[in-house]
Amino acid sequence: MLKAASTAIVLALASVAVVQAQPATPPPAAASTEDAAFAALLHDYEVYQRGEDPFTAGSEGDKAALAQMPDFSRAAEIRRGEDMKAFAARLAHINRARLSTDDARLNHAFLTRVLQRSIESVRFDGSRLAFDSEGGPSTFLAYMASSTRISNRQEAEAYLQRLDGVTKVFADVTDSARRGIRTNFTQPRSVVESALAVMRAELAVPLDDDVVLRPFAVLPASIPAAEQAQLRERLRKLAVEKVRPAREAFVRFVETEYLPKARKGLGIGSLPGGQEYYAFLARGYTTTDMTPAEIHALGVSEVNRIRGEMDVVMRQAGWTGDFASFLHFLRTDPQFYATSREDMMEKASEIAKRIDDKLPTLFRNALPRLPYGVRPVPREIEDQYTTGRYNPGSFELGIAGGYMVNTGKLDQRPLYELPALTLHEAVPGHHLQIANQQELTDLPWFRRNADVTAFVEGWGLYSEYLGIEMGIYRNPYERFGKLSYEMWRACRLVADTGIHAMGWSIEQARACFRDNSALAPHNIETELQRYIGWPGQALAYKIGELKLKELRRRAEAELGDRFDVRAFHDFVLRGGPLPLDLLDQRVNGWIAEQKSRP
Repeated sequence: MLKAASTAIVLALASVAVVQAQPATPPPAAASTEDAAFAALLHDYEVYQRGEDPFTAGSEGDKAALAQMPDFSRAAEIRRGEDMKAFAARLAHINRARLSTDDARLNHAFLTRVLQRSIESVRFDGSRLAFDSEGGPSTFLAYMASSTRISNRQEAEAYLQRLDGVTKVFADVTDSARRGIRTNFTQPRSVVESALAVMRAELAVPLDDDVVLRPFAVLPASIPAAEQAQLRERLRKLAVEKVRPAREAFVRFVETEYLPKARKGLGIGSLPGGQEYYAFLARGYTTTDMTPAEIHALGVSEVNRIRGEMDVVMRQAGWTGDFASFLHFLRTDPQFYATSREDMMEKASEIAKRIDDKLPTLFRNALPRLPYGVRPVPREIEDQYTTGRYNPGSFELGIAGGYMVNTGKLDQRPLYELPALTLHEAVPGHHLQIANQQELTDLPWFRRNADVTAFVEGWGLYSEYLGIEMGIYRNPYERFGKLSYEMWRACRLVADTGIHAMGWSIEQARACFRDNSALAPHNIETELQRYIGWPGQALAYKIGELKLKELRRRAEAELGDRFDVRAFHDFVLRGGPLPLDLLDQRVNGWIAEQKSRP
C-alpha cells in the first residue's frame, strides 16, 4: 500500500501562492488553434498545481517549495474548487475531437475527469473525517521528516521554515474535525481509539528521538560545525515550542471533544449524506461506474474462485485435514515466523534481491534509475501500522524509495506472506511503478503526478501474480501466502461495501478474512479499522488487478506469437497511471499498432 499520511491529509491539496512555484516548461508550438489552446491550459494548470502542492514541487527540485507547508483549511478547499471550475470552463471550450494526436485527446479526457471530480468533492467536505486509524497530523509530520534530506544550508533553512508552519496544520485539521462534530460527520469510536494509541505513542517518544529532529542528525560538511550546532538548536526549539505543544493539544482535543462525539454506526453510510458520499468514493477509487452492490457481488465471486485455488495448494502442501485446521497450523507453527526484528529484515531483503535478479525477464525500458531500500517501520507507530508499505523517493532530493517492513508483533507476520508483500510494495510493484512515473517528464505534469488508486494498487496486486512467472514462490506455503493475500483483497470488496453501504457489523466483516485467509488476527483487526476509517480505498486493488489481467489476456490472444510481455509491461507503465477505461482504450491502440507492424 502507498500512503503518505492520514486520510484528510492524503485527500487535501496544498495551497501556496502560485507566483512562488517553480516555472513550468512553456507550451510548445502547437499544430492548430485547438492544440495551442490546450497546450496553454496544460501549462497554466501545471503552474497552478505546482503552487498548490509544495511537497511534490519540492521533490522535483523547486527550492522555494521546500520551505512551504500545505494549507489544509476548509477555505483553501473551497477556493481550489472555484479554481477548478475556472479550468473546467476553459477546457470545455476546447473541442477534444479537433486535437491533433491521440495523446492530446487522452489528456483532454483525463483532465476533464480530474477537474470534475475535484469540483464534486468539495461539496462532500470529506476532510471532516480529519484523521483515521493510523493517527493524525503527527503522522504527516513523520512522513515529511522521513522524506527530507539536507544537502546544503539553504535546504536546512527551508526545513526550519516549513516546520514553523506546524501550528497552522494542526489548527486546520482540528477545525475540520470540529466541523465534523457540528455536522454529525465523525469517525466511529474504534477508529478514534486506534488513532489515539498512535498519537499517545508519538507523544511518549523522548525529545532527542523525535522524528522531526532526524533530518539534522547528519548535516553536510559544507556547513561549518558552529552553524550546524545553531541549526540543531533552532530545530530543537521548534520541536519544544511548536511541535510538541501542537501534538499535545490535538490529543487533548481528540480525547475530550471528539471521542465523546464519535459516530454510533460503524459505516459511513450511517452519516448524513453518507450513502451518496460512499458511492462517490467507490467510483473515484475504482475509476468505474460500479455501484457498491455490484462491487460487493464481484467480491463474493472472487472469494469463491480463490478459495477453490487455495484448496488445491493446501493439498499440494500435504495437508490432509480441513481448511480451518490448515489455517490454524499456518497461524501458530513457529516455523513460519521470524525469530527477531533483524531476522525479518534480512528475509525481506533477501527476497527483494531475488526479485531484482528476475526483473529483466519481464521489463525492458521500464526499469527505473531510482533505487529503493528495505527499512523497518518506526517502532512508535508499528502497532497500528500495516505489515508493509512503500514510501516514494526523489532523485532531485537524493532520497531512495522505501520498502517499509513492520518488525513488530512478529508472531502475527508470517514469512509465507513475505514474498507477496515484497512483490507488491517494492518491485515489480509500487517502487517500479512509481519511480517510473516520476521519470515521465514527457507527460503533462498532472498525468505524471496523478493519484489513480485503481491503477497504482491494481499494479501492486498484479505484481504479486507476476511472482509466479518470476519463480519467487518457492514452496506450497508461499504459494498459499500469495493466494491468502489475493483473498485479502477480495474480502476487502465484500467487507468495505458491507460496512459502509450495507450496515454490517465488524464481526460480519471480520468473518470473510478469518474464515478464508491465513491473515493473522492482529493484521485482520488493524486492516478492519483501516477500512472503517478510510472508506472506499480498499476497493481499488482487486478491481485494478482484474483489469490489468484482462488487458494482458486480450493482448496475448490478439497478438499470439507476436506478444512480447516486456513490451506490454513497458507500455502500461510508461503511460503513467490512468483511469481503467482510458487504460483500456490505450492498450487497444497498442494492440492495433503491434498488429500493423510488418
